[in-house]
Amino acid sequence: MSKKDAAIHKRQQIEQSSRVMFLWVAGASVIVGFALVISWFLVQQIIFKERVLGEKNNTAAVLKNNNDAVEKLRGELKVLETNSHLNASRINNDEKALQVVLDALPAEDNALALGASLQSKLVNGVAGVSLDSLNIDQTDDSESSGSTGAAASNGNLQSIHFTMEVSASNPNALRELLQRFERSIRVIEIDRMTIERTDSKVAMKISAHAYYSPAKTIELKKKDIKP
Repeated sequence: MSKKDAAIHKRQQIEQSSRVMFLWVAGASVIVGFALVISWFLVQQIIFKERVLGEKNNTAAVLKNNNDAVEKLRGELKVLETNSHLNASRINNDEKALQVVLDALPAEDNALALGASLQSKLVNGVAGVSLDSLNIDQTDDSESSGSTGAAASNGNLQSIHFTMEVSASNPNALRELLQRFERSIRVIEIDRMTIERTDSKVAMKISAHAYYSPAKTIELKKKDIKP
């Protein structure tokens, strides 16, 4: 074999070795790339599973705390049922003591119930007092006293406003009516009051408001966790 042929053969071997080396390097790069992609996917799945387990643990903790709070609340309600002041304030002996609390702070702005209570339990309970007019406004009154806003913003209390005009020939009857407002189970605050006297009677105009606390709703929520 001549020197020229030997050089050509050697060059061919070098080129063949280079191609083989390139194929090996390319194959190894593909394998490493797949390994990195699979590793990253597995890491994401592990992180996602950890987040799901964390949310499940939080939910379980909330449910446990709620169950513990329910048992504590039941015990407190049983104690309230034996409260002497609540039992003494019942309308009749067939009612439970907790009904007094519900009557004092209803869960809705029932204008009809408030009007009936004002007329039957307060005004009609005082001899000689005549109810001339009664208007109940379920919208907020911007001219209410400062205590109204403070109370309404504390504990999510809402107010229902009303105006009434009463008259009596004896001023002491109107005084007794105001005392009934003070002793009322339901909290009633008088914002404005005017008294006018004529030859035959004394007329009193009252602008006041009562409170109610909207009922709380408990619902289960669904939370989606994305990878």
